[in-house]
Amino acid sequence: MHEMTVSPWASLAYLVAGVCFILALRGLSSPASSQRGNRFGIIGMTIAVVTTLVTHVPMRSEAWPPGNPHDLMVDWTTVFEILAAIGVGAAIGLVTARRIAMTAMPQLVAAFHSLVGLAAVLVGVAAYLNPQAFGISDLVIPLIGQPFAVIHPVSRIELGLGVAIGAITFSGSVIAFLKLNGNMGGKPIMLPGRHVINLALLAAILGLIAYFVTDQAPWIFWTITVLSFVIGFLLIVPIGGADMPVVVSMLNSYSGWAAAAMGFTLHNSAMIITGALVGSSGAILSYIMCRAMNRSFISVIAGGFGAVADTGGGAVASDRPWKRGSAEDAAFLMSQAEQVIIVPGYGMAVAQAQHVLREMGDKLKAEGVRVKYAIHPVAGRMPGHMNVLLAEANVPYDDVFELEDINSEFAQTDVAFVIGANDVTNPAAKTDKSSPIYGMPVLDVEKAKTVLFIKRSMGGVGYAGVDNELFYRDNTMMLLADAKKMVEDIVKALD
Repeated sequence: MHEMTVSPWASLAYLVAGVCFILALRGLSSPASSQRGNRFGIIGMTIAVVTTLVTHVPMRSEAWPPGNPHDLMVDWTTVFEILAAIGVGAAIGLVTARRIAMTAMPQLVAAFHSLVGLAAVLVGVAAYLNPQAFGISDLVIPLIGQPFAVIHPVSRIELGLGVAIGAITFSGSVIAFLKLNGNMGGKPIMLPGRHVINLALLAAILGLIAYFVTDQAPWIFWTITVLSFVIGFLLIVPIGGADMPVVVSMLNSYSGWAAAAMGFTLHNSAMIITGALVGSSGAILSYIMCRAMNRSFISVIAGGFGAVADTGGGAVASDRPWKRGSAEDAAFLMSQAEQVIIVPGYGMAVAQAQHVLREMGDKLKAEGVRVKYAIHPVAGRMPGHMNVLLAEANVPYDDVFELEDINSEFAQTDVAFVIGANDVTNPAAKTDKSSPIYGMPVLDVEKAKTVLFIKRSMGGVGYAGVDNELFYRDNTMMLLADAKKMVEDIVKALD
């Protein structure tokens, strides 16, 4: 059996890297400490990568057979190839980070998850094709025939699970990217018999992994890989755009577990620690967000299990009367208010109105108005989407409040200014038991004295596909226009 030994210094370095990752997660839990958290993450990853490179320097022998350790020399060709690959990847990441718009963060996160999943699959394939290089096999020399490597049973479980989770993460993340980027529609694609198909594929994958322990035949390994790619596609296709924040968080969790499984294959404790942290934190976040949306966690991860069928009720707006306002009306009402609560949503992200929104808030503050921002947990297309956009616009962290911290203030607020947040402000979630969003915690904007709601037109509906009762309330004034253009006009009116 070929054992891979790890230096005590390498183990200590991986431990330090793991501590840095824990501190990174802690820092990222708050916008005020997020930069410090990112620094800890960078330091931890640098330590992990450098340690791995130093302890796994490729060697070659000038003599054959290589019996004397002194005959081994550093394989500089391979070292150069590794460094070149790191350089290319770093350059792509740097350019992407500088050019990507903050509004496209959900797509970028989904793309990153797909790469993590694909990396796990490729590592698994490499380990299966050359198990001796990974220290996961014994070389068997039969009396007749060619020598062959027998992969350890435990390593076969690690390989099977790592490849399966990685493949599911990759294909699922690709579909999530296409939905978030607008290449696919946001509505769920309900395949006939999807639950039976998904359960059958999952059972087949688990059965093949169990069989893989007793037989390492190539057809078993490749069948596991192909079926995992297929089920990843089938799981995400039926999930609608309204559940995308949960999907992004869930895929983040999947990518972590894939990395952890490959960490066992590579005998790399840093990957195991990091993967476990990402996997568990992603799972916890997904559960929290499901509660915020009144969705069943099992339903979402099962691929839209129990999804409400589209009744078509949200396709056309109601004929009930509503009030239309102008930028001048909005500027007057907010300038006379004591407190204004701004509620941003995905419409703000699409219009890229976060900077002019902050400018409006600054002008209101200059006139003595208290300005606060209310964030719903699932506003946008990924966890923290609105927080990221407001931070990009330099909105003070102390002005941004989560749903549970600010909901009680709407009743004492003069103006609630809603910009592109539809489903998360719909009062039907509290009153209409037939509504698909019934039971979902929403922001109580209807309790404000006046509600100003920016929307492109009365004909559109939110991702849940239902009309918003808030539009027709007596205290609601609709501001129909592009979100950025309307806020710019309000800023001019305030001047």
